[in-house]
Amino acid sequence: MTERKGRSPDAGDVDAVTRAVLTASRVLVGVSARSLTAVEDKITLPQFRLLVVLSVHGAANLSTVAELLGVNPSTAMRMIDRLTGVGFAARQASPDNRRETLIRLTDAGRRVVDEVTARRRAEIAGVVSRMEPAHRVALIEALTAFTEAAGEPAVPPAGHHSYPLGWPDHPPR
Repeated sequence: MTERKGRSPDAGDVDAVTRAVLTASRVLVGVSARSLTAVEDKITLPQFRLLVVLSVHGAANLSTVAELLGVNPSTAMRMIDRLTGVGFAARQASPDNRRETLIRLTDAGRRVVDEVTARRRAEIAGVVSRMEPAHRVALIEALTAFTEAAGEPAVPPAGHHSYPLGWPDHPPR
C-alpha cells in the first residue's frame, strides 16, 4: 500500500487490502521458512505442519491426520514414516481398539515444535518492535478481524504448549 502513503486507504478497496495482505504474507512465509533452518535437513514444512497437528490434537489415527492436513492417507503415511524415522513421532496401539494405530508426538517432536515456534515468535517480534505503537494497535485490530473472518483460532501466549495449525484446516467461509 505504499502507493497510497500519506492517504488513508479506502475501506471498500478490497484489492488494496488483498495486495497488502499478500505482501505481508511474503514476509510471514519467509519467517516460516527461516524458522525451519535448524531442522530442514530432517523435516519439510508439510512434515512440520503434521507435528503441529499432533501437538494441537494429540494422538490421532491415519485417517484423522490426513483429514486435518487435507491430504490423501497415502501422503500422510509417507510423512508419518519420515517423522517416525527421525524420532519426532511414534506409533502406538489405540487404547480403545487394538487394531487401530495412533500417531503421537514424541518429546523430540515437541521440542521441534517449541523451538521452531519460538524462532518464529522472536523474528515476528523483531519486525513488530520496529513499528510505531499506533501501527501496532492497528495491526492487532486488523489481524484479529482477519483471522476471525477466516475462522482461525488465536495463537496462545508465549510458553503455552498448544499451537493452532498456523493456517486453517478448512477454507475460509
